[in-house]
Amino acid sequence: MKIKILLSFAIITLLFSCSTNSTDIPETNTGSDNSPQTNYLPLALRNYWKYRVLTDAVSQTDSLYVSNDTTINTKIYKKFKTRNMPIGFFSNSLNKNAVRIEGSKVLLTGSLAFNFGVALPINLSVNDYTIFQENASNNQILGSVSGTINQTVQNYPLAIDYTLKSTSIETLATYSSNGRVYTDVKKVKTVLNARITSTITVSGIPFPVVLSILDPQDVVTSYQYYSKTIGMVYTNTVINYRLNSLPNGITLPLPSSGNQTQEEFLQTYDVSH
Repeated sequence: MKIKILLSFAIITLLFSCSTNSTDIPETNTGSDNSPQTNYLPLALRNYWKYRVLTDAVSQTDSLYVSNDTTINTKIYKKFKTRNMPIGFFSNSLNKNAVRIEGSKVLLTGSLAFNFGVALPINLSVNDYTIFQENASNNQILGSVSGTINQTVQNYPLAIDYTLKSTSIETLATYSSNGRVYTDVKKVKTVLNARITSTITVSGIPFPVVLSILDPQDVVTSYQYYSKTIGMVYTNTVINYRLNSLPNGITLPLPSSGNQTQEEFLQTYDVSH
């Protein structure tokens, strides 16, 4: 990899590297939609977007494109791929996944990847999860996925409760990014909230003790900006967390805190509708 992944990402690796152990995930999307088809993410085959990805001042490039049609449960989707292993939050989220448009909504099915390289496998299964809705009102929740992952790390059983939520924030007549001005821009917020606990046995105490390792907090907060007829033009993502102090004798292979910021700027694109 050309970019160094900071230790602050280790907590996220722990959260989702074994997502197959999670319980059934309840997923919600808001209402039915009989609106005309949105064109805020054009899905014609061979459409592509090239992004400059800036992670804590280190620059790299992602190339995202619409690869092929795929059918899931009798519904036709467009499959996204990247030229090389993606670094950016947005390209990771769409890479190898299936997307379709239903009225004003853009729906994602597959493994919602927050992967920032092979050292950070974060995969969350979603089914027709709404990542964008053109006619949504400000602060309307578009989609929400919650679940629990159970893992054992260095003999400590961990219960990881998480919620992924996408919210429509606002509509902007114009938005400037990377020296360009885009029109008819919709801003979406995506948040991953997590809590980690462990049930342990303490000498001298006759019952198991629940230890709070990570209090509920937003560990990933990302803002995506979509321009009409173009697609996603800018994303700003922050990963931030702080672990609780652990009792003497208890250690986990995780930094006690972490903070990292990433931006994705649209450089070039070629889309048809």
